[in-house]
Amino acid sequence: MAENNQSDLVSKIVSLCKRRGIVFQNSEIYGGIQGFYDYGPVGSLMKINWKNAWWTDNVVRRRDVVGIDGAIITHPRVWEASGHVQNFTDTLVECKSCHKRFRVDQIEDQKKCAECGGQLTEPKKYNLMFKTEIGVIEGEKTTAYLKAEACQTIYLDFKNVVDSSRVKIPFGIAQIGKAFRNEITPKNFLYRLREFEQWDIQFFTHPSEMEKWFEYWKENRMNWYKSMLNDPSKLRFKEHAKDELAFYAKKAFDIEYDAPWGWSEMEGIHWRSDYDLTQHSKFSGQDLSYIDPITHERYLPWIVETSGGVDRNFFFMLLDAYREEETPSGETRTYLKINPRIAAYKIAIFPLAANKPELITKAEGIFDKLSQKYSVDWDDSSNIGKKYRRQDEIGTPWCLVVDFQTLEDNTVTIRDRDTMSQIRINVDEVDSWLEKQLNSKYENIKS
Repeated sequence: MAENNQSDLVSKIVSLCKRRGIVFQNSEIYGGIQGFYDYGPVGSLMKINWKNAWWTDNVVRRRDVVGIDGAIITHPRVWEASGHVQNFTDTLVECKSCHKRFRVDQIEDQKKCAECGGQLTEPKKYNLMFKTEIGVIEGEKTTAYLKAEACQTIYLDFKNVVDSSRVKIPFGIAQIGKAFRNEITPKNFLYRLREFEQWDIQFFTHPSEMEKWFEYWKENRMNWYKSMLNDPSKLRFKEHAKDELAFYAKKAFDIEYDAPWGWSEMEGIHWRSDYDLTQHSKFSGQDLSYIDPITHERYLPWIVETSGGVDRNFFFMLLDAYREEETPSGETRTYLKINPRIAAYKIAIFPLAANKPELITKAEGIFDKLSQKYSVDWDDSSNIGKKYRRQDEIGTPWCLVVDFQTLEDNTVTIRDRDTMSQIRINVDEVDSWLEKQLNSKYENIKS
């Protein structure tokens, strides 16, 4: 029964995302294409806020992290240096009857198809990278690859960042960027995609301080996710076993979320030592070492990597936020209890009646003022209950109603999403009240 409930939760999230303009299946009118999704009017705002929260807390509010925005296509030799051309592979089998393909590590019986019972082929490896071509003349085009991971452009720009800015080790370079992987079996909605975004920090340090900074970023990233979600008990660390570590790594941890299909990776904290800068120095012929401005020591920095999937973590945030409860009237209310930082709209403005010009004018004045600072929604449809329902389902924290009393005493009603409680305040106080509410929600992040 518990498994069915968990499966139902995913179905409810997918349905909600389509119904309320959060996430759509890409190319749906053509039957869709597996592993690709589009963010709708509400979802695009939520995703921007999700990324902005990460960028603000990890770049804007820190003195030791700077940001870049790297290209999707890089020189082909980049992926030879990183090892992706040789080693970025999955092992698959194909059913000889229905021709469906499966990752070997995701099936129990490697002889029989889980779908139709047919015989499976022998396992074979294939590269996960998407190939493309650079050039316009057939026969003269150069093979290139779409980024398989966002972090490589950080290593490529390391020297440029050091030479063009005042950063000193220890420091980090952050990036939010697209990545592409030709997954055999994209699944679980936004969890495993073929086109997705990653947020990465590559933190460069002296080898002698690697242990300290690894532990620092491990705890820092876990605390950030705890501050953004409602239920910290659904988060845990999973340490990579010795036989799972890359040869250059002393340790690695995943931050995992207790998803409906089991514990799943949100973000990895990786001990990369000096492997990446060494490889790119070797393949490019460029010296990527760092010279300490005080001691004049020359060395290749070691790297602590924190790398997470924006889209899959967005999905986990929705799973964490989804609520159903019975109202006093006996109806089931659905709402997203998301951090106001992430909500598409901070507040929604409702004139009580659309056919009363004086109410519309007053509400428009409030909207125009608040929208200078905040993302604000507007709904002048007739049914107040339906207005609340729509805003609850997309996670809008507060709704403001302009009614006939507003015309008499300049006060409005503000309703809270989570408690459904209402207060009445003067129109002139709404801006400062909203700012105070939002700031109080941020305190645990700022600390």
